[in-house]
Amino acid sequence: MGIVLICGHGKPAPGHCPSQSQLSSRTRMESQHAGQKLSYPRRFRLWEKDTVFHSRGMPRLKSPVRISKASQFSRPPLERMMRLHQKLVAGDFPNCRKLSDELEVSTKTIQRDIDFMRDRLGLPIEYDQLHFGFVYTEPVTHFPNVEVSEGEVVALFVAQKALEQYRGTSFEKPLRTAFGKITEGLKDRIGFHWGDVDLAISFRGIGTSIADLELFETVSRAVLGSHELAFEYKKLGSTRHEERRVQPYHLGCIENQWYLFGFDLVRQQIRTFALPRMRKVRDTRTGFRRPADFSISDHLSDSFGVFKGKAKHRVRIRFDAFAARLVSERQWHPSQKIKRLADGEIELNMTLGSLEEIERWILSWGEHASVLEPAAMVRRIREVAATLGRRYT
Repeated sequence: MGIVLICGHGKPAPGHCPSQSQLSSRTRMESQHAGQKLSYPRRFRLWEKDTVFHSRGMPRLKSPVRISKASQFSRPPLERMMRLHQKLVAGDFPNCRKLSDELEVSTKTIQRDIDFMRDRLGLPIEYDQLHFGFVYTEPVTHFPNVEVSEGEVVALFVAQKALEQYRGTSFEKPLRTAFGKITEGLKDRIGFHWGDVDLAISFRGIGTSIADLELFETVSRAVLGSHELAFEYKKLGSTRHEERRVQPYHLGCIENQWYLFGFDLVRQQIRTFALPRMRKVRDTRTGFRRPADFSISDHLSDSFGVFKGKAKHRVRIRFDAFAARLVSERQWHPSQKIKRLADGEIELNMTLGSLEEIERWILSWGEHASVLEPAAMVRRIREVAATLGRRYT
C-alpha cells in the first residue's frame, strides 16, 4: 500500500507568478486595501475545540483550533478558492467585488485567497485591466491540491467509512455532500490503493439515531446562533408531550443518539433532551448568552452516558476471566480504575453521579459481572434477576 503525491497544476509554471511589484496599479490597490502584511495558515483546519457540537466515543483530533463565531458561517477557504479557480478556467474574469458578493465574504478575504493561490500555490494569476477581472495567463487544467501524508489519507478514509453508519437515514445526503467538498481538493493529487484499506477497515453502527434532518437543522442553528427554542417533548415513561422553552447550550452525539443540552426556562435547570423525542421545534429568535463557564466535559464528567445526578456513587463491579479482558480493553469512564484479581478476574471501580445507565450496562454482561458496591445497586440487580428468572420459567 503506497501513496503518490503529484505536485503543481496541469502545466507547471515555476517562477511565472508575478510578484507584488509586477501587478498592475489596480491590483496593487486591492492588495493594499487587503492589508500590507498577509499571513496564511499552513493547512485549513475544520475542527473547533470545545465547540457546541461533539460526538462522544469517536476518535479525538489533535491540535484543534478555536474559530470565531463569524467564521463558523463562512465558506471554507478551499471551497472559495475552488470556486475562483472554476471561474478563472471558464474565462469569467472574476474580481474581488463580484466574488465577495457571491460568496458572502469581504473583498479582503477574496484578495487574500487570490494572493495565496498565486504566491503559495504557484498559479499564473494576473489582473486584466481591459476586462476588470483576474485571468489565468497560462492553461491550468487542475487545481493544485493539498499535500497529505499516507497516514492523513488513511485517517480521511476512516472518517468516510464512519459515515456509513448513517446510510439510509436523513443525515446521509448532507454528510456525503460535506465530505465531498472536503475531499474535492484531493482529486488528481493522490494515487492510493483504496481497495487495500477498504478490505481492512469498516464501521458498523447499531441503533443509529432516527432524528429528523429538518428538526436537527433547526436545533443546530439555534445552538450556534444562541436563540431560545420552543418545542414539545415526551419524557421516557410518559404518555404525552409537554411544552418546553429552552436556551440550547450544546448538541452532542452519544452512542449514536443526538442529545440537546440546554437550560429549561420553566424548570430553571440544565436538562438533556433526546432529539427523536422532540417535535414542533421552533426557533423563537430570542437571543441569550451561554454561560462562559459551561463545559460539556464538566457537565458529563460524572455521567456514564447522558444522565447527570447530584449524588456521588462509588461503583465496584467484579468481572470473571472471560469478561475481564474485554472490559480492560476499553476506557469506559474517566474515573475508572481496574484492579487485577486472581484467576484472571478484575474489579472495575468508578465514581458516577447516576446509576440508571450503569445498571443497563451491568445487565448486558449477564453472568460474567457481579456488583459489589453500592448496596442499592446490588439489591436492584438482584430484583431484576429474580424478575427475569420468573419470566423464563
